[in-house]
Amino acid sequence: MAANNSDPIQDQLGEGGAGVKHEAEEEVGEETSSSAAQATATTMLPRSSSRPQLDLSGAAIHGTLEDRNPTILLPNQSDDISHLALDIGGSLIKLVYFSRHAELSTEDKRKISTKRRLGMFNGGRRSYLILGGRLHFVKFETGKLNECLDFISSKQLHRGGIDSPSWRSGAQPDDIVIKATGGGAYKYADVFKERLGVSLEKEDEMDCLVAGANFLLKAIRHEAFTHMDGQKQYVQIDRNDLFPFLLVNVGSGVSIIKVDGHGQFQRVSGTNVGGGTYWGLGRLMTKCKSFDELLELSQRGDNSTMDMLVGDIYGGLDYSKIGLSASTIASSFGKTISENKELSDYRPEDISLSLLRMISYNIGQISYLNALRYGLKRIFFGGFFIRGHAYTMDTISFAVHFWSKGEAQAMFLRHEGFLGALGAFMSYEKHGLDDLRVHHLVERFPMGAPYVGGKIHGPPLGDLNEKISWMEKFVQKGTQITAPVPMGVPATTGMGGFERPTSKGDILRSDASAALNVGVLHLVPTLDVFPLLEDPKTYEPNTIDLDQDEFKYWFKILSDHLPDLVDKAVASEGGTDDAKRRGDAFAHAFSAHLARLMEEPAAYGKFGLANLLELREECLREFQFVDAYISIKQRENKASLAVLPDLLMELDSMNEEARLLALIEGVLAANIFDWGSRACVDLYHKGTIIEIYRMSRKKMQRPWRIDDFDMFKKIMLTDRKDQPYKRALLFVDNSGADVVLGMLPLARELLRHGTEVVLVANSLPALNDVTANELPEIIAEASKHCGILRKAAEAGGLIVDAMAGIQDDLKDEPVSVPLMVVENGCGSPCIDFRQVSSELAAAAKDADLLILEGMGRSLHTNLNARFKCDALKLAMVKNQRLAEKLFNGNIYDCICKFEPVS
Repeated sequence: MAANNSDPIQDQLGEGGAGVKHEAEEEVGEETSSSAAQATATTMLPRSSSRPQLDLSGAAIHGTLEDRNPTILLPNQSDDISHLALDIGGSLIKLVYFSRHAELSTEDKRKISTKRRLGMFNGGRRSYLILGGRLHFVKFETGKLNECLDFISSKQLHRGGIDSPSWRSGAQPDDIVIKATGGGAYKYADVFKERLGVSLEKEDEMDCLVAGANFLLKAIRHEAFTHMDGQKQYVQIDRNDLFPFLLVNVGSGVSIIKVDGHGQFQRVSGTNVGGGTYWGLGRLMTKCKSFDELLELSQRGDNSTMDMLVGDIYGGLDYSKIGLSASTIASSFGKTISENKELSDYRPEDISLSLLRMISYNIGQISYLNALRYGLKRIFFGGFFIRGHAYTMDTISFAVHFWSKGEAQAMFLRHEGFLGALGAFMSYEKHGLDDLRVHHLVERFPMGAPYVGGKIHGPPLGDLNEKISWMEKFVQKGTQITAPVPMGVPATTGMGGFERPTSKGDILRSDASAALNVGVLHLVPTLDVFPLLEDPKTYEPNTIDLDQDEFKYWFKILSDHLPDLVDKAVASEGGTDDAKRRGDAFAHAFSAHLARLMEEPAAYGKFGLANLLELREECLREFQFVDAYISIKQRENKASLAVLPDLLMELDSMNEEARLLALIEGVLAANIFDWGSRACVDLYHKGTIIEIYRMSRKKMQRPWRIDDFDMFKKIMLTDRKDQPYKRALLFVDNSGADVVLGMLPLARELLRHGTEVVLVANSLPALNDVTANELPEIIAEASKHCGILRKAAEAGGLIVDAMAGIQDDLKDEPVSVPLMVVENGCGSPCIDFRQVSSELAAAAKDADLLILEGMGRSLHTNLNARFKCDALKLAMVKNQRLAEKLFNGNIYDCICKFEPVS
């Protein structure tokens, strides 16, 4: 069989090459089709006198078809919208800026028809520009202010970016205002005015800290984590049960804040011994020139040379009567009292570690005592002192755990250093996010409902997560990616009253070697939670967790087959010199990401296989490889469509029961072919597709590894014979034989039974997966030979105009139910049902049957997912390791898993 000789990477990944995207997180405006090359808008947002608004009249896309992100010109836009906020502290400047991507929705007749049928249009609503984009995080040392100013100036961030109307026109507004917080907002206001011509509008520091933390904890799924004994564990925070909590911001000093809700907080304590203390004393004692350098020194330190331990007092013994071990610190720097040494006699590494332990343990202890005072068990730590530094987090965590006897835990935030800057950014009354809120209130309510007295009334942005989604992505082609440098673990730690925490990890890194820990937040305004998930709170898309062994296996698979993917990507762009340069850059960047994750699997948050493979898809798109498999998909679609009529005739000759079985076998048989592989290319020229398909179908005969066909047959042919399913959502997979010879015939059978069918396909290309934009053309071609498909497609708005070449003498029975196509919001062979397109969410409301097909959607992800309606999961296991892990089975085992709603 062809599958046995297929490309190795296809066998391993089972998805036409590899690559899966986890979380359906496509940036709005990421890809713009040629049909949108001259989009115009005839309306603009309701204006408020208190803030600039977007004027969309006369808007048009500017650029060539080769532009990856063509600029949308707003010729009548007179106002600039701020996209920049700063937190200027005593040690660091934290900068958050938003880069916009706007997509004018050019609704074709098919989409309009589908949306009307799904109830997504309301006569009292108007279509608005959908804004999306990226939230970037940058930091500078305050002592290098000029570098920060140069960065802002180079990107024209203070003027809305280099694509803003004022920048293009050359006009320079006199009243540009940037939101800023921190003491430097006062200290350096004149410098910003002189260098950039901007005024800094100061925001309260505590307000910003709390607003930033609330936003992150509500909007970012794996923002919070614990760190004990060198092990990082991500914590899923229920955003409906977030408050109250203690927020400990460790900057130059320490502020301890009790947070009771949005805008409800009080500073309950603090200490002047914080990050500034560590850096200040460290500079004096070690001559280090940067905070990061000081932290790196601590990695190689041994604090027992300076700290007086319990064992030093009791002759190397524990003080077991009061529960203190010999390694417990009795007095920080206590040994230096009795030793006749000068400062120069001590190693800078030991000094740095002793300082770090002294300050970190005290911060942890003071924080816990305040949590105890207010009855709180969740303590979040943030601020530049943390810096993702493993030793610091371990020390603070150990202190909280020790004093609470394990009842409380310290949690850390992945964007911990940017809380203030985020809060300042969220405080704008006149920036793009406020306008985003306008759109989505208008989307959700009738015109005029959200507006009272010229003001917008509604929940803050962070409460609109069901409509506005933030996703963290780590692919930045403009960012230097460096693999981490392993650092040794100090032999001795500990502090007064504490056991010495052990470290199970081999690597503890400073912020300097973890530059990729914080990604770019992408704003995707049109994603929803899939309404048919049984329990969204407990839903986990990934079927298998990636432990260290799994990481090594998949990293080897992806690394070994990276050259082949680069070849395909370059070929898809015509093999030009520019494509080759981008291909080399993609390979370098993705390899660096793999190296980063190999060193620290939790560096980018909780990572499953779907997330790992999604990273590769994002990396391809970032280097402007829009559709690496385009020519392969076109070839396999054409070849499969040519033999479809013969297959349909064969199926129609069977009785109902035999046909249903043949259809399920056919889906599995079509899924086995990896048509993108080199071994299968010649088959298109030999006219053997249908023969191989039939041979494969015989191989797919029962029994299967999971075999619920009889249950599904009973529901279809007996229980629901007189009352068929109302609407079925069919999640299609690969182009070619998979969709044409597998899923389309199955959809046709459901239509014959009187069930509405919605084909759900990718929003963006991923490997050889079919996309929602490609499906209508495939269906139109298939409909030329099938009256059932043609009439259903017409009813669903897929075929609007008369088609040339349709056979008029087709004898198929009439069909009144529609066949529709919706996009899933993804650019990956996997799907994360926590974030799907609004179209799919609308289609799901009347659906009572789901069919998930292929390894990506029903094995790598969602094998264990439960839904509120009947679900059928069909897949072939094309990876021996996965077969053994899931079922103790073998490669090419099949599953037909039917889960009726309970």
